[in-house]
Amino acid sequence: MKFGKEFASQMVPEWQEKYMDYGFLKGVLKEIHLFKTRHKPAPSWPNGLKRSLTLYRAFSGLTLTHRSMSPKTPDVENQVIVMHKVRRDGDEDERLETMFLNASDDGGEYELVYFKRLDDEFNKVLKFYELKVEEVMKEAAVLNKQMNALIAFRVKVENPNGLSDGFELETNQLASDVRASRAVLLNNAPSAIRASRRGSRHMDIIDEENSVNIRAMDESSDDSMDGMEMKTKTKTKTMSFEGVENKAIEIRGMRPAPLEILNNVKFNTVEETPRSTIKGFLKIPKQNDLKFSKDSLRKAEEQLKRAFVEFYQKLRLLKNYSFLNIMAFSKIMKKYDKITSRSASRPYMKMVDNSYLGSSDEVSKLMEKVEVAFIKHFSNSNRSKGMNVLRPKKKREKHRITFSMGFAFGCTVALLIALMLIVRARHILDKAGRQVYMETLFPLYSLFGFIVLHMMMYAGNIYFWRRYRVNFSFIFGFKEGTELGYGEVLLCGFCLSVLALASVLANLDMEMDPITRDYKAVTELLPLGLVGLVIVIMLCPFNLFYRSSRYFLLVCLFHCILSPLYKVTLPDFFLADQLTSQVQALRSLEFYVCYYGWGDYKKRATNCKDHDVYITFNFIIATVPYTWRLLQCLRRLYDEKDAMQGYNGLKYFSTIVAVCTRMAYTQNKGVAWKLIALLASIVATVVSTYWDIVLDWGLLQRRSKNRWLRDKLLVPYKSVYYIAIVLNVFLRLAWMQTVMNISMFKLHRQTMVTLVASLEIIRRGIWNFFRLENEHLNNVGKYRAFKSVPLPFNYHEDDDDKDE
Repeated sequence: MKFGKEFASQMVPEWQEKYMDYGFLKGVLKEIHLFKTRHKPAPSWPNGLKRSLTLYRAFSGLTLTHRSMSPKTPDVENQVIVMHKVRRDGDEDERLETMFLNASDDGGEYELVYFKRLDDEFNKVLKFYELKVEEVMKEAAVLNKQMNALIAFRVKVENPNGLSDGFELETNQLASDVRASRAVLLNNAPSAIRASRRGSRHMDIIDEENSVNIRAMDESSDDSMDGMEMKTKTKTKTMSFEGVENKAIEIRGMRPAPLEILNNVKFNTVEETPRSTIKGFLKIPKQNDLKFSKDSLRKAEEQLKRAFVEFYQKLRLLKNYSFLNIMAFSKIMKKYDKITSRSASRPYMKMVDNSYLGSSDEVSKLMEKVEVAFIKHFSNSNRSKGMNVLRPKKKREKHRITFSMGFAFGCTVALLIALMLIVRARHILDKAGRQVYMETLFPLYSLFGFIVLHMMMYAGNIYFWRRYRVNFSFIFGFKEGTELGYGEVLLCGFCLSVLALASVLANLDMEMDPITRDYKAVTELLPLGLVGLVIVIMLCPFNLFYRSSRYFLLVCLFHCILSPLYKVTLPDFFLADQLTSQVQALRSLEFYVCYYGWGDYKKRATNCKDHDVYITFNFIIATVPYTWRLLQCLRRLYDEKDAMQGYNGLKYFSTIVAVCTRMAYTQNKGVAWKLIALLASIVATVVSTYWDIVLDWGLLQRRSKNRWLRDKLLVPYKSVYYIAIVLNVFLRLAWMQTVMNISMFKLHRQTMVTLVASLEIIRRGIWNFFRLENEHLNNVGKYRAFKSVPLPFNYHEDDDDKDE
């Protein structure tokens, strides 16, 4: 793989604009190469062709020149570039500028453009890196305070009576002696050591003393063994100083965190449960005082563990950001030297290595300290266990998943062909029981068709999200390594389709048994058994069938059901949006209760569809998903004080009105109800379509450089966006089949209902891709690559600082 593709593939998607623009600089070098090629002087041969040195003469030693092994001194006359820092008016930070000394050469103006853009890229990368390092250092200080509070809290829980006074007195006296010795040695130490200690003092954050002490003693012993004969007086002082430092570290490691910290600490309370939400709405005072119980300790440890894992991932990406950009600068300068036959890469890369981007080690040191702290406090000093949590292995595509998916797909196709052939051979469509079958069993089996179609659309979404580098795992908040790929989703969908089609084939009887005057009970119960099987798999507590994904789905579904009582996150309202496109599937579930609860399934007889209770619940179920979204919008309006959430709620309210009027029209029939349903549906369609395209997708921007789209597009083909807009408008009008009683090819009413519902699921699948693309671009615009993790403790002085 070429470096440009590898460089792009390893970028943090949300920081993409802050990486070096390798492609542009490579394009500038191509222009320089073309100019050199066009203006290359033609070779002159005054005395005819001269025989060049043959390979044998080159290896014979006749043409070798003696080379001195001493290093060459830089020749000022051959110097190509000079780097210096400047500070322009109104700019607080210094900028690097490269002066190209051979601008008068042919093509020098191209090289001037190259170095100017190279400087801009370096200054951009350097500034962003410094900003992010400053952020992680501040976050490290916060985590350090949180860790001190957790250690003190743990000591208080495990030792309610506190430590003995004698031990505290002894450790305090020993620590004071060490500090005095440390001060004396620091005054007598060389200036270089004092400077290094001042620099490292800023990095003493999240410091786990015992493990660091062991590592430092090992390193110092190795160094002393390697250079025992080269010791000097200065090195002896240095080792003595480091010995006292290690001793001080040992003493600090022996001492627990002071319990006085807990006097200034309270629990952070977040309104994430129905109980806390109701208390917050009623303005009941929060009980955030510390309760020294094991349950509170466990919750605090879990929160801080998640915070450490997220912080460590940020450090890893920041370190990778520095490495990739340094590599990119090295590659592009080597290309420049090769094209121009100059020697500019060595001095430029020396400047890069000496800059903050190449020489700072704050991130590396902080990573080591986080590893030590996490291993000791959250993995019981088990390094392999702790590192598996901090550095989870990336999920690899397994061949058995691909094989199983292909096998299930082949079985699905075979069963579909078999179903069509049996229907054709038996002339089932011409039998008298066809009408009863379409009114009873067809709605039962259509439920699985809706689910499988939605899973196929979601699998397609995952494939294209990955292809166009949409960070959907981060957006949804999936735990790294647990998200399902499109292969796993398709495997689940095809397995369900195989079971459903096998049930259909076993239940194709169109006539009752002439002796018993009913249908076979076993085959008639197959749809209900299949629904039960799906529910059992979803609720299975064992680590089977992608347990983490099932749990994530169930939690989001539970949040949707209790919409206003939980803080709304993107996965919650995204799932609720999916359910708005599965209204017909919810009605099928209602029919399951009606058919198997009130009807005689052995004779395929049911009259519950004409019952008032069934009709009432039909109204309710049709509006439930939109009501959930309306309540979610109201909750977000309450939490975020964003007026757009109120307008979004009005959109869903208009949809609820349109659905209710259309259902009333289907029940009552009449000109008045038809006009009301038509008017309400038109209003809801116009509002929803505008919201989809303009706000959810971010398209139809007048001043965009991409006509009527948006400035940033992940899909390189603009026609895809125009087609998606047209399809969204067309599929939004599927409701007209209900009002206008549109029928195609004399299809059965249940077939038309299923077809319209399938079109809505397809529309939702298209909407999903562009909705998450727009969300991803918003994260990119804000360089938001990490989730904010709530911390367990809150210091009083932090509140005082905020108030001031």
